[in-house]
Amino acid sequence: MGFSTDAIHVGQEPDPSTGSIVAPIYQTSTYVQEALGKDKGFDYARTNHPNRKSLERTLTKLEGGKAAYAFSSGMAGIDAVFRLLRPGDHAILSQAVYGGVFRLTTKLLVDFGLEFSYLDTSCVDKVRAAIKPSTRMIYVETPTNPTMIVTDIAAVSKLTRERNMTLVVDNTFLSPYFQQPIALGADIVVHSMTKYLNGHSDCTGGAVVLTRPEDAEKIYFIQRSAGAGLAPMDCFLVSRGIKTLAVRMDRHNFNGMAVAKFLAAHPKVQLVIYPGLPSHPQHEIAKRQQCGYGAMISFDLGSLEAARKLLNHVRICALAESLGGVETLISHPASMTHASVPVEMQAQVGITQGLVRLSVGIEDVEDLIADLDQALAHI
Repeated sequence: MGFSTDAIHVGQEPDPSTGSIVAPIYQTSTYVQEALGKDKGFDYARTNHPNRKSLERTLTKLEGGKAAYAFSSGMAGIDAVFRLLRPGDHAILSQAVYGGVFRLTTKLLVDFGLEFSYLDTSCVDKVRAAIKPSTRMIYVETPTNPTMIVTDIAAVSKLTRERNMTLVVDNTFLSPYFQQPIALGADIVVHSMTKYLNGHSDCTGGAVVLTRPEDAEKIYFIQRSAGAGLAPMDCFLVSRGIKTLAVRMDRHNFNGMAVAKFLAAHPKVQLVIYPGLPSHPQHEIAKRQQCGYGAMISFDLGSLEAARKLLNHVRICALAESLGGVETLISHPASMTHASVPVEMQAQVGITQGLVRLSVGIEDVEDLIADLDQALAHI
C-alpha cells in the first residue's frame, strides 16, 4: 500500500470490541491476569500497553524497519541507542549535532567509558579517517540541526558495513515521508516524535526503529528496564498526528521552499541554508536521497543585534524552541537549542550569533513572508 494509506491504517485498526474507528486510550497502569501466568499480552504499562504497541507497528512500517520502540522523548530514545555501546567503544557523530545530544554524550555518557568524536559527516573521507579499531557506531543527523548539513547516507553506510559498525540516522527533520534511511543502508533510525511525526506541538515522544533482531531485543530491554516508554495519551496523540503526516509534509515543503527563496533574495539576509536551494553545498545529495526538502531553514543576519531585532518583531512566527508543528516557530540556536555547546565549537560548526533557525509551518505562506518582511524592516 502507499505511504498515506499505511500511515492511516497500519497499527490504527478499528477497535474490535466496539467498532470504534479510533482505538481507545488505555489509560491504565496494570492489567488483570486471567490466571496465574496467563494474561492477554499485557501485564504492566511500563513494560508495554496497547497504544504504544500500535504506534510502534506504525513506525516500523513507515520507516521500513523490523521493529520500533516509542520513548518518552527523542533524547530518551537516543540515550537508549548509545547504551548499545560498551565501555571502551568509540562513536563518530555529526559535528553540528543537536545540543541535547552533545550534552548527553559529553557530560554524561563519557563517564561510562565511551569515547565520542564530532566531525563533518558530509565528507566521507573525514569519516573514514576518523575510524579507529574501537569505533562501533556512526551517528548522523541529516540535515543537521541547525546548520542543515546533508550527509550521504548510502556512502557512510558502505563504510559501516565494510567494518561491521552500526549506522544510526536521526530522521527527525524530514520524517519517513521525505527520507528513508533504512533503504539507504542505515541500521537504526531515531526520531524526536515531538516534531513532525506528532506535528501539533502538544506532546513529547521519541522513536527508535531497528533492522537487527539483536538490537531490537536490547532496546526493548532498556526501554522497559529504565521506564522510558511513551505513555498511553502521548502514544494516542502521535498516532493521531501520523495520520496526516503526508499532507502536512507536502504543505511544509511547499511553504519551506517559498520562504527560503524569499529570504535568499532579501538584501538584509547574508546567508540562507536550505538543502532545496541550488546554493546549498550538498544540494545534489539531498536531491538524490530525499523526495522533499522539508521546512527547516537557517539564515544568518550577520550579528546578534540583527537577529534580536528580527526575533523581537515577528508576529505570526512564534519565538520558541522545538520545531515540526503546524505553526511556524523561530529560534536563536546559539542561545536556545544549542546553548550547551561551547562557544568555540559553535563558531567551528557555523552556529553564529546572527544565525536564526526557522521551522516553517503550514499557514498561508503569503502571511509568513509578510511577517518576516516586516520584521526584517526593523534591522
